[in-house]
Amino acid sequence: MLADLLLAADPKRERWVTAGANMIAIDTLIHNFLHRTGILRRFGAEHAYGAGCYAPHGCASIVSGLAERIDAREFNPANPAIFPRFVQHALWGFCAGLGWNICNGNTIDDRRRCENGNCPAFSDCDRAPLKPQSV
Repeated sequence: MLADLLLAADPKRERWVTAGANMIAIDTLIHNFLHRTGILRRFGAEHAYGAGCYAPHGCASIVSGLAERIDAREFNPANPAIFPRFVQHALWGFCAGLGWNICNGNTIDDRRRCENGNCPAFSDCDRAPLKPQSV
């Protein structure tokens, strides 16, 4: 909410806009998305949800790295080119029940691989279970 306030309050306050654009909130939806898709494993960044999400090479660093590869002005010319908050919010929307409701514990049994072949990320996703079944 603070990021949204900083972004919307006064566009002439450049430091506020910059701070809001660079704020990233890693919640369980984002962390679990990065785990399920295999992104954490691919970057050698596997960790439990929590403080590790903000550690060097954690979830926040990965989202920031994605933001550096996406020109957010393509979605809205008023956006800054590098806009980590925009990327984080898009990932959250992909997962959230109030968003696309695609990649979350409500639609995926955490003990099994995702089977949603209609997911736009399906072919590139590792579909890793969050809680592998014990043998």
